[in-house]
Amino acid sequence: MNKYKKLAANTVVFAIGSFGSKILAFFLNRLYSDSFAGGTAEYNTKGILEMFANFLIPVVTFSIQDAIIRYGLDKNYEHKAVLSNAVTVFKYGVIGFVVLSPLLALYRDIRPYVPLLVLYIIVSGFRQISTQFARARGFVRLYAVDGILCTLSLFLFNILFIKIGGLGVTGFMLSVIGSDLLSGLTVWIAAKHSRFCSKKFVDRELLEVMLRFSVPLIPTALLWIITGFSDQLFVRHIVSPSAAGIYSGATKIPNLISMVSSVFYMAWNMSAITENDSKGRSKFYTQVFEAYQAMLTLAAGCIIVFSPILNAMLFSKKQDAAYMECSVYTPMLVVAVLMMCYNQFLSSIYTVTKHTRNSFNTSLIAAGLNLVLNTLLIPKYEIYGAVAATFASYFVCYLIRIVDARRLIPFKVAHWRFAVNLTVLVLLSVINVSGGKLLVPASAAGLAVLTVINFQPMLTTAKKILHRS
Repeated sequence: MNKYKKLAANTVVFAIGSFGSKILAFFLNRLYSDSFAGGTAEYNTKGILEMFANFLIPVVTFSIQDAIIRYGLDKNYEHKAVLSNAVTVFKYGVIGFVVLSPLLALYRDIRPYVPLLVLYIIVSGFRQISTQFARARGFVRLYAVDGILCTLSLFLFNILFIKIGGLGVTGFMLSVIGSDLLSGLTVWIAAKHSRFCSKKFVDRELLEVMLRFSVPLIPTALLWIITGFSDQLFVRHIVSPSAAGIYSGATKIPNLISMVSSVFYMAWNMSAITENDSKGRSKFYTQVFEAYQAMLTLAAGCIIVFSPILNAMLFSKKQDAAYMECSVYTPMLVVAVLMMCYNQFLSSIYTVTKHTRNSFNTSLIAAGLNLVLNTLLIPKYEIYGAVAATFASYFVCYLIRIVDARRLIPFKVAHWRFAVNLTVLVLLSVINVSGGKLLVPASAAGLAVLTVINFQPMLTTAKKILHRS
C-alpha cells in the first residue's frame, strides 16, 4: 500500500470512529440550548467548565499522550516502556492535581461543579492515554469502534441526565464522565494494555526523553486554550454573561472545520512519523498540505454560505431568543478556525522533528497577541472585537509557522492560492452577514471560484491514492 493510500485509509477509519461522536456533540447543542433553564448564561457556564477541563488535562497528564504517539510509533522503542512510563507520569500528575483541586473553588462560577470537574479531568486523561496507546500499537479499527460506542453512551447519558433527569449542567458533566470512563476501560481491556503496564517496564532513560518531548507541549496546549478561553472570559466580564453565551454558541458551527481537520490530523500524524526517514518526505508534505488546504477551504466556504441554516438547526430559541444572534459572528469565526487548522498541520512538523519548543514559542506569540487585542477591541466592539482578535492571533501564528516549520522540513507552498482563498472567504463572510439581494448569486460565485482554484490539488492527490504502485 503506498503512503497516500495508507493515509487515506487511516483517515477513513478515524472518520468512522470520530465523526459520529463529533456530529452528535454538534447536535447535542440543540438539547443543551433547549433544556438549560438559565438560557445563554447557563450555556456559558457549561462552556467555561469545558474550557477548564481542556486547560487542565494537559497539565495533569503532562501531555504524555502526545509522547505515547511519537515514541509508540517509533520502532526504536519498546511499547511496554512507553505505556508504563506514561501511566507513571499520569499517576503522579493525578495525585498532585487532587491535592491542589480545592483551588478551583476560587472561581465562583464553577464552584458548585468542582468535584465533578476533578473527576471529569481524571477520567478524560485516562481515556486519552488508553486510546492513544491503542493507536500507537496500530489498533485503528478498535479506535474507530470505540468512537462509535462512546458516541452511543454519550447520547444515552445525556438523555438520561438532562432530558429525563433535568440536571442541566450537572447532567452534562455526568454524561461526559460516564462516557469517557466506559470508553477508556473498553479500549484498555480489548487491547489488553495491562500486559504492557508494570513498574518493572519503566525505563528511566526513555522517561526523561518522553518528558523532554511532552513538557513543552503543556504550555503549548494551554496557550491555545487561553486564546479561546480568554475571548469568552473577556466578553463575559466586559459585556455580559449572555453575550459570552452567544459567542460560545457562535463557535459551534466553525468547529465543524476543526472536526474535519482533527480526524485527518490523527491519520496524518501517524503517516508523518512513520515516513519521517523516507526519501520523498518533502514531496509528500507538499502534496498532502496542498490537498489539506484545498479540502478545508472548500468546506469553510460551504459552511459560511449555509451557516444561517446550520445555526437554526443547532439552537433552540424557545429558552432564549438570543441564540439567534450567533449567525452574525459565525462566518469570520469559520475563517479563524481554518487558520487554526493550518497551524495544527504545521505543528506536526514540530512533533516529527521533536522541536516541541518551537511549537511553544509560536503559540506564545499567538496567545499574547490574542490577550492584547481582546483588551483593546472587546470594550469598544464587544463580540466583534473577540472575533477579530481570534482571527488575527491565528493568522499571525500561521505566518510565523509557515516560515519556521519549513526550515525543519522543506516543502513547497502555493502562497498565491492561500491568499486568494483567504480573500474569497473573507468576502463571503461579509456578504453573508450583510445579506441583501446579491447574497445568493455572490455566494454561488464565491464557491465557484474556490472550487476552480482548489480542484487540481485534490485531483492530484486522489490520483496518487488510486495509483497501485
